[in-house]
Amino acid sequence: MSVLSLFSPPVAMTSADRLARRHMVARLGLAWLGMMQVMMFAFPGYLRNQPMSIENRMFLDEAVVLLNWLSLVLTVPVILYCAWPVWEGALGRARVHLISMDVPVALGILAAFIPSVYATWTNRGEVYFESVTMFVAFLLTARYLELCARQTMEQGAFHQNIQSLRRALSAGADRVALWFTAAQLGLAILVGGYWFAYAPDHAVAVTVALLVISCPCALAMSVPTAIAAAHATLYQRQQVPSSYLDQLSNDTARVAHQNLYGSMVWHLLLTPLAALGYVQPWLAAITMLVSSLAVAANALRLYRRQSRKPGLAWAGRPAQG
Repeated sequence: MSVLSLFSPPVAMTSADRLARRHMVARLGLAWLGMMQVMMFAFPGYLRNQPMSIENRMFLDEAVVLLNWLSLVLTVPVILYCAWPVWEGALGRARVHLISMDVPVALGILAAFIPSVYATWTNRGEVYFESVTMFVAFLLTARYLELCARQTMEQGAFHQNIQSLRRALSAGADRVALWFTAAQLGLAILVGGYWFAYAPDHAVAVTVALLVISCPCALAMSVPTAIAAAHATLYQRQQVPSSYLDQLSNDTARVAHQNLYGSMVWHLLLTPLAALGYVQPWLAAITMLVSSLAVAANALRLYRRQSRKPGLAWAGRPAQG
């Protein structure tokens, strides 16, 4: 059997899985294209605080107005099409009176988009279209990694020990992630209300940053990526002694817990800074992506460490001593 990458398409993918991955790639590509264009349009707005002549400032203000409208036009398809899984997840669970982890994500997008539309329409205030598109692009990147890991994990269903471990880890991780996200969401609402009351000019930025930081992307990836790494390791083995399987299960559980609680610590360290107004929404989106990539890298480290262990037979290769 050929070497299986942690995030490459499994050989025996179903038609539904292939379609889901293609839709995700399409949304991901459009989100990144929209993000790069909107960020380019946002750059002149950062120059407003620079010293310049009255004529240049008037020209810059007119250009910013035009670019804000162009950014709005580009942001709409990113929100409606690229972020559709977010709206579907949040509204679908709301119909049955449940709160999903898509709720803080949806609120973060709306909290940045609606004031930006108002500021564009009235030509007053700050716009956050670059933060919205960046958040969606980074969010979809994290979810694409999670989708790939989950599909790889599902293809390894014949590894019964790892599947039993997955069920146990997922149940605990889902409970922790849901309560943690609910607490972060409540904190974002309270802090946002405080800023709206005492410093309304900064309230939107602080609220959006807190909602973005509360995004549970890395938490949701913690178990699927670790389990996918374990399955990818077993895919390449001709035979596995029970002692190795027990050790692999222990290592996988340890990595999953590292991912889960490491992500929580990362969020907790950033939350006070965001609440005090030191983290801008675009920076919060970057930190969200960094935590998700760190989870994926830690799972990949597990896979590589297990692959280097001597004394086990590899599929298609002689046993290494």
